[in-house]
Amino acid sequence: MTLKTIDLKPKVGTELQASREDFLSGKYASEIRELLEERGVVIIRGIHFNDDEQVRFAKPLGELMDLGGNVILAISLDPKASMAAEYLKGSLLWHIDGAMDDVPSRGSILTARELPKTREGNTEVANTYRAFQDLPAEEQARLEKLKVVHTMAASQRLTYPNASDEQKKDWEQHSPKVHPLVWTHKSGRKSMVTGVSADYIEGMDIEEGQALLKRLDDFATQDQYVYSHEWTVGDLLIWDNTVSLHRASQYSADSGRLMHRVTLVGEESLA
Repeated sequence: MTLKTIDLKPKVGTELQASREDFLSGKYASEIRELLEERGVVIIRGIHFNDDEQVRFAKPLGELMDLGGNVILAISLDPKASMAAEYLKGSLLWHIDGAMDDVPSRGSILTARELPKTREGNTEVANTYRAFQDLPAEEQARLEKLKVVHTMAASQRLTYPNASDEQKKDWEQHSPKVHPLVWTHKSGRKSMVTGVSADYIEGMDIEEGQALLKRLDDFATQDQYVYSHEWTVGDLLIWDNTVSLHRASQYSADSGRLMHRVTLVGEESLA
């Protein structure tokens, strides 16, 4: 059986169809990686991989991030279900993973294990490669000259609007990270590096820079660039962290939503 692809929207999101055995064999790894960079996000419906199968599927796609001896991370806002629950509160805002790193992660493979009875907790991915491509050429050229300062404070302010002095002090312990606003990839593709962690633009008036960043985020997260996945237990979703923004739509900590995630180690420096 060959790999069948179904584009879910013109500019973002592709469904993959093939046999379970072929997916686990790794034979489509190079095609999937190329589709990810082009489309931002791919999904396989109802594959029902267990943890070992999820890891087996992920390995041909890239090096897996080790999380203290395990490569599977439980994703939930319920602290009883996930050790990362507090940190994951920020996942409800548009972001890229590892924005404070020199080399952000390549992407993530997410599977749905338990879901809310209500329709909440979609995973949403915005294709910033296609959004940048659609900007006027003169604006692209101007943006390519800019550098953005990403801070821990910016990534946390909206999640904790009434933060304590202790929290703010903790945020300040993390050094700011300066990245190009436009990421030129080895492939030649160009994507925007913005999201909630993007605090201000280096050398630009703070308010002017923040207004530009908001405009770009609003542009990149228009419906035409966003795929919103309504989960069914057993679905698998992969997003390319280097050419997209992503978030979970609002869901409550006691909703029962539980995902298992494998993260692909980054391969390209942003510097």
